[in-house]
Amino acid sequence: MTTLYTQTYSSPVGDIDLASIKGKLCLCNWSGKKNKDSVERRLKKHLDIQQTITANTTVIDQTITQLNAYFEGELTTFDIPLILAGSPFQQRVWQQLVTIPYGQTLSYAELAHQLGQPKAVRAVANANAANALSILIPCHRVIGSNGKLTGYAGGLTAKQHLIQLEQRA
Repeated sequence: MTTLYTQTYSSPVGDIDLASIKGKLCLCNWSGKKNKDSVERRLKKHLDIQQTITANTTVIDQTITQLNAYFEGELTTFDIPLILAGSPFQQRVWQQLVTIPYGQTLSYAELAHQLGQPKAVRAVANANAANALSILIPCHRVIGSNGKLTGYAGGLTAKQHLIQLEQRA
């Protein structure tokens, strides 16, 4: 029986749901996220989860420690073992997000171009929005081509806070 372990982390800009399976983090998602249910259904489908238990695990504890350091401006790179639950295209987008340097931003169009699919801007944006590992896979670093902040699961206030936190460092 595959068990998903969950916990809630209170960040300076809102609560974040954390979840792990088999010693790896599979969820770091804003608690108030609009499509929270679809993300959780995708996790259950891809990871074959039979039960969910609210409890800390070693990887959840490590994530909390690293998130605390991140929000204090002391950590720029996470080294948490992750499970990416999504389509091959979504996983390619998420892996590309990790390459965006701390403190920098990139447009959806630039991200699509980096993936070798310059016409797939909308698909890239949708994959970005489906990211279940917010902050660790830095989807907040993706902005509109006009330089403006666009949708973010944690809300635009949280996105702006994260970008400013990183740019101050």
